[in-house]
Amino acid sequence: MQNKDLHTKAIKLLFNLIATESFSSEEDETAKHIGQWLSSFNVSFTRTNNNVWAVNKHFDSSKPTILLNSHHDTVKPNGNYTRDPFKPEIIHGKLYGLGSNDAGGALTSLLSTFVHFYEKEELAYNIVVAATAEEESSGQLGLNSLLEDLPEIDFAIVGEPTLMQLAIAEKGLLVIDCKSTGTPGHAAHIKNENNAIFNAIEDLQWFNSYEFPKTSDVLGKVKMTISQINAGKQHNVVPEACDFVVDVRITDAYTNKEVLAIIQENTNCEVKARSMRLNSSSIPIDHAIVQSGIKLGRTTYGSPTLSDQAVLSCPSLKLGPGDSTRSHSADEFIYVEEIKEGIDLYIKILEGIL
Repeated sequence: MQNKDLHTKAIKLLFNLIATESFSSEEDETAKHIGQWLSSFNVSFTRTNNNVWAVNKHFDSSKPTILLNSHHDTVKPNGNYTRDPFKPEIIHGKLYGLGSNDAGGALTSLLSTFVHFYEKEELAYNIVVAATAEEESSGQLGLNSLLEDLPEIDFAIVGEPTLMQLAIAEKGLLVIDCKSTGTPGHAAHIKNENNAIFNAIEDLQWFNSYEFPKTSDVLGKVKMTISQINAGKQHNVVPEACDFVVDVRITDAYTNKEVLAIIQENTNCEVKARSMRLNSSSIPIDHAIVQSGIKLGRTTYGSPTLSDQAVLSCPSLKLGPGDSTRSHSADEFIYVEEIKEGIDLYIKILEGIL
């Protein structure tokens, strides 16, 4: 099939996906659209929960395997939308709609790339494509739930908006729930020397000022941000606790476990991590797929945002059409030409190793 035909069919699929609500854990209908689209190319696929996946026609278990992955769930539209988020429209080359940029453009481009290679024989690698659910919520029924069903993966391309530049590393995430405690009492009485709010201040200052000693060559420094705080219910009651949340973006210089240990050693509050599984990820710059992209004029960088790379244990590359700064924004859009370029570049980069 000519790339021009793939361009047209990819954009048609993206129209259908935009027009269909697919909030995290509510992706049933978009999973159906994706399955029907693959069937139109006579591709045999499997659906596991709301994840749709397939392997190339001439799959050979003796060969290494590439995973092409992106997600079809979306966040909910924010209150600043000026147009219908579920009405796909192309205006001045921009395709508007919720999920168009994150990550509909990458998903439809990767699906098209898979179709391009689906029937080809004598490939150096097998290819698996997985259109997955619950990425935006880091849910339990997304890519992580599918890994046991997939063939063993040697490396992955994860489709997210990167302007088709090569994100060779990605920060991991720890969300930390902290609790500083004290002695509750009446605000009118003698000064309470064990006020939970004041007890929290020292730890809040530490989170704000501490710098981890190791710096990643690609991802820079670990970043900690205090993002929520809550204490007290009445003006005249000293609260028994002050709760706050810290968003920690972790580089490949540390494991999540190491970062958590450093936090626990340096703070007095109770510290609890919501999850330890969202690790940083990377792929060597000398990896064949990275070098193939570089030869085509692509640049490399480290990504601060989280994706399904976090649940993969194999080397992975984040790469896709669209711009990450548009993700989750009002009146989200992707340029039609970006989708076309995405399909063409995915194919050329893979041809460099296949």
